[in-house]
Parts: sequence; C-alpha cells; structure tokens
Amino acid sequence: MRNRWAAIRAAGTTLALGAGAWSVVAAQGVKDLAGGPAVNQLNFHPPVTRIAEEQHWLHWFMMGLCAVIFVIVFGVMFYSILKHRKSVGHKSRTLAEPIWVELGWTIVPLLIVIGMALPATKVLVAQKDTTNSDLTIKATGMQWKWGYDYIKGEGEGIGFLSTLDNSHRVMSNSGKPEATDNYLLKVDNPLVVPVNKKVRIITTANDVIHAWMVPAFGVKQDAIPGFVRDTWFRAEKTGDFYGQCAELCGKEHAYMPIHVKVVTAEEYTAWVTDKQKAMAAAADDPSKVWTLADLAKRGESVYAANCVACHQANGKGAGPIKPLDGSAIVTDADHGKMITVMLNGAGGGAMPAWKQLSDTELAAVMTYAKNNWSNKTAQIVQPAEVQAARK
Repeated sequence: MRNRWAAIRAAGTTLALGAGAWSVVAAQGVKDLAGGPAVNQLNFHPPVTRIAEEQHWLHWFMMGLCAVIFVIVFGVMFYSILKHRKSVGHKSRTLAEPIWVELGWTIVPLLIVIGMALPATKVLVAQKDTTNSDLTIKATGMQWKWGYDYIKGEGEGIGFLSTLDNSHRVMSNSGKPEATDNYLLKVDNPLVVPVNKKVRIITTANDVIHAWMVPAFGVKQDAIPGFVRDTWFRAEKTGDFYGQCAELCGKEHAYMPIHVKVVTAEEYTAWVTDKQKAMAAAADDPSKVWTLADLAKRGESVYAANCVACHQANGKGAGPIKPLDGSAIVTDADHGKMITVMLNGAGGGAMPAWKQLSDTELAAVMTYAKNNWSNKTAQIVQPAEVQAARK
C-alpha cells in the first residue's frame, strides 16, 4: 500500500503535466516529502510509532523467511532436475515413503506457520488495543474531506473540517501543476496532536466508505457509514505526517488528503487555547438576521471550501454534476427545496448531505448561490430557516 501510494503520487504528477520534456523537468523538481511519500519510494515510510516499527520488522522477517523457503525449495527442485535427468542415464523408480518423511513435510510447514503467526498476532492485537488513550478524536469521512471532533482529553469540544488546500486544486485543474513536494497533500486545517500521547481515532463516514491512513503511523482504518471503527497511534517524533483516503470513494478520491501535525505538549496546549478562542469568536447565533451583502460574502468562502470542487467556480457544474447557475431549485422563492437538498443530499448520493456545516454557513452558501452568476434573485436565506428545517 505504501509503495502504491508513492507510485500514485509520482504518476499522478507526471500524468497531470502531460507528456513531453516539460513534464519530465517538473517531475525532477519534486523532492522527498518529510513525513510523506518519497520520490521513487520502494520501502515503507520511516516509522514514527512503535506499531509502525513492528510492522516494518514483520515485513522484512516475512520477506526473509519466504526468500529462504524459496531458495531451498527451488534449489532442491532444480538440483534434482539437473542431476537426475534421463539424459544422463537416470531411470525413474518407486521410492519408499518412510514415516519420518511424512512427519517432516507436515511438521516443518506447521512450525513455519506458527513462527509467522505468533509475531503477527502480537502486533495485530496491539494495533486493536485502544484502551487508556490520552486523547480521543472522531474522524468522519465525507465526499471529499475529513471532519475531526475532539471527543475526550485536552481539547475536548474542538471540531473542524479538513479540506484540500484550494491552491492545489487550482494547480490540478490547470493540467500543469508546479513541481510541489506536497502536491495534493496540503490541507487548510491539519489534525494537531501532542507527541508521546496515545491518540485514539474513531472512524465513521456520512456517505460512502472511506479509509483513514497515515503510513508513518502504521495506521489504516476504514470509515464506514453507520458504523464506528477505531484505531490508535502514539507518535514518538514531532513533525508533519501525511496520508490519504485509502478507499476508492468517488471521483474526488485523489483530493482527500490527511495531514497530522505532531507538536510538543506545550505547543499543543497553546493550539487548543487558540482554537477554542477562535471557535468561540466564530460561533454564530442562528437567530441573527443578516444582510444580503454580509451573508453572500460569508457564503463565498464556504462555497470555495466545499462546493467549488464539483460545481466549479462559475457554477456550471460538469458531467453529471448539475449546474447551480440558472438552477430552478436555486432560484426558487421557496427556500425549503434548496434547504432540503443541502441537509439531506440528492441524486442517490451524487449530491452529498451537508449537515456538518452550521446553520449560518448553509444559509450563507445558499444566499451566495442565489445571488451569484446569473442568479440575481435578491433572495436571502436566513440561518433561522435552516435551523427550523433541521428539527
């Protein structure tokens, strides 16, 4: 999986650039990403957790064991073929089958399997032991971003969305992205955790199956709608570590990165304090009555972070994605129709539900769509309308 991830990243950059000398030069400008994939990577990522170290050891142990078995089995086979072939005078004959031979080819493979199973089981059990965690974070996969909620421990109550940085999407859409080490891995809000603390990650999803994977941590856990799974890690080094959704989740699968920032305990406490202050300052009163200009301005940023990937900056959509510009639902004076789509989704999941956004954010983005491009409706969707529809 790690090799595949590195290959996808390198291939994705080259394919996006297109054939030609310019793409080769640009690809050569990409360097190894600390905490992420390396150029022409063949081995696993350098581990920063005990579990990842154990996985690396198991990998090479199994490889070595299989290599020894391969050499012995094929060595004996080819030796027998060469030394006992008919052309040098050997004739086939029936051999006796003593009991020690029967026991040997039964017991030896059994011992080999046991020797492989014991260390593998030890690591597997340790991977699933999420007890006594210092921090519990819920990671919710959604098309196509991650939502993080700090449920237990320092920072409890913090929640935010982590989305691919829009500058990287612009590079990708251009067809000629710059040679960037963290191409399609940069997010607007990384997950921040303290070093040397056991962090339990609870995974779920609100649309299709996703997978939360950070190779340097030795972690990969599916996020399944309607189900809760969990995993854990304890990072032993500070720094930035990257992953991606490892489950094919739709057309934006390649634009769903994971960025975990591991910091010292003091830095984490400072981050928690700043984040809580920012959340308190940004908390909106859903009963507040907004002006069209202020709500549309707020909606522009919400649209850029959540909607532009599918509906495009010009609101025209693409392929099966319906346009917002000129849409009957968007321009309809009955706001309830658009609110229902935003809260519940539509098209069998083609349009995902956006319940994770606040009432004010939903009202803002709808107001923006109703008054942008050719949609000059002068309509305002107030947060109170969205709040009422949720009940």
